[in-house]
Amino acid sequence: MAPAREAVIVDVVRTRSGKGKPGGALSGVHPVDLAAGVLMALLERNGFESTQVDDVIMGCVSQVGDQSLNIGRQAVLAAGFDEGVPATTIDRQCGSSQQAAHFAAQGVIAGAYDIVIAAGVESMSRVPLGSNAHGGVVSDGVRRRYPEGLVGQGVSAELIAHRWGLGRRDLDEFAAESHRRAAAAWESGAFDSQLIGEVAREAGHVVDETIRAGTTADALAGLGPAFRTDELAARFPELEWHTTAGNSSPLTDAAAGVLIMSEERAVALGLTPRARFHSFAVVGGDPMMMLTGPIPATRRILDRSGLTVDRLDAYEVNEAFASVPLAWLAELGADPARLNPWGGAIALGHAVGASGARLLGTLLAHLEATGGRYGLQTMCEGGGMANATIIERL
Repeated sequence: MAPAREAVIVDVVRTRSGKGKPGGALSGVHPVDLAAGVLMALLERNGFESTQVDDVIMGCVSQVGDQSLNIGRQAVLAAGFDEGVPATTIDRQCGSSQQAAHFAAQGVIAGAYDIVIAAGVESMSRVPLGSNAHGGVVSDGVRRRYPEGLVGQGVSAELIAHRWGLGRRDLDEFAAESHRRAAAAWESGAFDSQLIGEVAREAGHVVDETIRAGTTADALAGLGPAFRTDELAARFPELEWHTTAGNSSPLTDAAAGVLIMSEERAVALGLTPRARFHSFAVVGGDPMMMLTGPIPATRRILDRSGLTVDRLDAYEVNEAFASVPLAWLAELGADPARLNPWGGAIALGHAVGASGARLLGTLLAHLEATGGRYGLQTMCEGGGMANATIIERL
């Protein structure tokens, strides 16, 4: 039997985060070109030829319009890669590029790949979230199973807040802290090594357009509920409707990419393996409480890895809504200081197809900056799913 192969991370890059609306910082860039930029950067930064890439796996959620026709392959062509480099595009909702990294690493471990790029992109200004839903038609089979109808993620966030007893102040304080941590990380240069493209620092301003430095819980308290309607209020009379635009992740444009190799190939190319993929998990669950998936996903990956939560030096739990990481924190009994230590999606943005790769880059950079060994990444996904990844810094 051949010895087990290690899948290692050699590099992670990302664009800045732009507001996902017309006039946002990246709204004028076609998403194919956003994605192509991270592919080109990975080649240029690491000095190898595109012909050496076995596959490109691209995460993207709204695969319609500018993001249709297998945007992964379109990005490969736009990046000037050799035409012989294949690519595919996958959709595991918000975890799409985290799943891309799983597939890429698992392919390396299995011996199917030596060099593979996992990436993600979403231009929410040009292709609005849900625009590929064609009116949201639900099949008869789903209607039979869920006769009262499923709900959107914002209502799921409210259901989580209710179940875990999270009040409006809890959510707003968490959101304000996310902005504070993200702004501090930017000021320290924590993200600089990952950034690509023309990124100019302006005095007193951070680069990610989604960060609001100086945000306070008191300021956020003035915002109204984002997802309450009379119909939903009648259906869920127990809810207090604490979720607002301020304690939710913003619509975002961005792309990110991860260069993954076998350890042997990285060494042969004179590249430095920065971390290895230690463990993987993916779970499904209740599509009504669809955002609780990171809780069982974390439990599963801890069981598989043989690690305990106290051995993890940092955890990136995607901040789709403030209630999600707060419920995770309560259930896992984890250290709040290690949770999204450089801020999360509430501040850094949530370009859904790209977020998994972005979180992986943030986690790796934090482990390197602090000397940590193990890091966990997990994120909730539409339809009631979640991925979890543990990496080990080398």
